[in-house]
Amino acid sequence: MLTDKPSETRTAGAAPSLSPVPDAPAPFDLESLTCYFQGGYVPMRDAKVSIMTHAFMYGTAVFEGIRAYWNKEQGQLYGLFLREHVERIRHSCRIMMMEPVPPVDELVAIITEVIRRNHFREDVYIRPSFYKSTKAIGVRLHHLDHDLCVVALPFGDYIETEKGVRVMTSSWRRNADEALPARGKITGGYVNMAFQKSEAEMNGFDEAIVLTAAGHASEASAANLFVVRDGVVLTPPVYDDILEGITRTAMIELCRAEGLPVEVRSVDRSELYIADEIFLCGTGVQVSPVIEVDHRAVGSGEVGPIGRAISARYFDAVRGRLPEYGHWLTPIT
Repeated sequence: MLTDKPSETRTAGAAPSLSPVPDAPAPFDLESLTCYFQGGYVPMRDAKVSIMTHAFMYGTAVFEGIRAYWNKEQGQLYGLFLREHVERIRHSCRIMMMEPVPPVDELVAIITEVIRRNHFREDVYIRPSFYKSTKAIGVRLHHLDHDLCVVALPFGDYIETEKGVRVMTSSWRRNADEALPARGKITGGYVNMAFQKSEAEMNGFDEAIVLTAAGHASEASAANLFVVRDGVVLTPPVYDDILEGITRTAMIELCRAEGLPVEVRSVDRSELYIADEIFLCGTGVQVSPVIEVDHRAVGSGEVGPIGRAISARYFDAVRGRLPEYGHWLTPIT
């Protein structure tokens, strides 16, 4: 059964920065961290690309954001959904005409080795990226080389979530699948999210809720959306131009395991105003309950029992405390 009480109080972090998470062993030197670049493991300071690189000129790259969580009691670092992220970046590569790419097992091994070589004993963010590496002027996807890089660094919370977040519906609409596919994590497409995020923060909110061209709630600037109404957990479908979120799939699994009915359907903007609870999820935001939408309180205006309990359950799972979710994790020795 769900409980309101998390088994461990998480340390609230600030917005992401190139600095260690709270309680990390010591500050780190970003330039000295080991990354994977052009087929080898090198210090970050040696991983350089030309300003003529096609990906730099036109945003022709794809990426994944992956987390690894440190369990201090076990002395163990757990990579979260490594295979699922690798499978998705391979799909993104197909969309962007980047083939061939290494198989899943090889990519997982490269990512794991980057983490190992840095000897992390704290929470970590990992970003693999395939990018069009040809030095060329000209907008296209075909007849271009591509390469792989993988970086990893200590990382705390993307946004403050302990007290809940305040969101606004953005005036910027989600890019449609027929224009720039949201199911592919394409670097150039994230300009759309940047407009949304800056609009929200510059208007005093923490995050944006983005609408489709048809006016349905799609997702946040970089997170999937869940809405609770009358005990039913709702989440928008993939055809409402969402990223096919790996954490979204985990949330559905968690909710159903706890006996909560989950319905995948379009959500109207006005439904956000009458929801009992709302929460966001994603690799970056993790699980972030929403307490206000467009100056309207969500439910009681505080973090609700379902969002709080699912969040606690999620953080127990990703830190290796729940054996039934061991299939999510890859121990990093």
